[in-house]
Amino acid sequence: MKTIAITGSSGFVGTNIKSFFSKKDFEVISIKREDLKNKAKLLSIIEKAHIVINLAGANIINRWTDSYKKLLYNSRIDTTKALVHAMTKAKVKPELFISTSAVGIYSNKDCYDEEYFKYSDDFLANLCKDWETEALKAKELEIRTAIFRFGIVLGKGGALEKMLLPFKMGVGGTIGAGQQHFSFIHIEDLLNAYKFLIENVDLNGMFNLTSPMPTTNKGLTKALGTALNRPTLLPVPEFMLNLIFSEGAKVLTDGQCVEPKRLVDSGFVFKHTTIDETINSIVNKK
Repeated sequence: MKTIAITGSSGFVGTNIKSFFSKKDFEVISIKREDLKNKAKLLSIIEKAHIVINLAGANIINRWTDSYKKLLYNSRIDTTKALVHAMTKAKVKPELFISTSAVGIYSNKDCYDEEYFKYSDDFLANLCKDWETEALKAKELEIRTAIFRFGIVLGKGGALEKMLLPFKMGVGGTIGAGQQHFSFIHIEDLLNAYKFLIENVDLNGMFNLTSPMPTTNKGLTKALGTALNRPTLLPVPEFMLNLIFSEGAKVLTDGQCVEPKRLVDSGFVFKHTTIDETINSIVNKK
């Protein structure tokens, strides 16, 4: 039986990963916040783990005050540094390290994949760059290292839970004109992508974790309205989101168009590709 050690196991994605792999004959150990500060405890966990999955990080959808931006940064960078430091010290090192990043690293000017891209130069993109730089130091220890750049993960709970309420009340609508890109992935495809990477030992490096058919905010709005059988007539003005989230509103108002070229080229098959089918399968799941 292989052992997976995971940071961020109490979040939406972490909870799903823990449940998924526990049912597939893996032992899954949560690395808690206090473990990250206890070097001896962290080292003992890392030495037991065949695979380390790094998901830790404060919730990105929030009001970005200066102190919250510091929390967003430190919760990702410091955790990753602590993990890599423990791997450096470990007598028995993990076989695989899978860290996390986000499609917010990319510019919003075009559709990008892992080979054709342009990075943005704002807070979120620079956070992703620094996060990835820390994670890639595990490669120098001859540990197979991969980074999953998440699109918006859709499933029961998480981001979708926050989106559903206004739509259920009949007051859901596009954000602004709704033309901003929306790159997403169904939680089921995300879990299978982790399994696929673990099983295919020649894979490493960057992978976009997004459906091969990105949509727009308008496409998402239409899919939600159809699945819930509710009107979607009221657009949400961008200035309202700026008032609520300040700079953090960019996550909602400034999307990226991203495609998962490396996963597809490696033979991974997505079960949920379109936004309509993805939303319908979650909202109307019996």
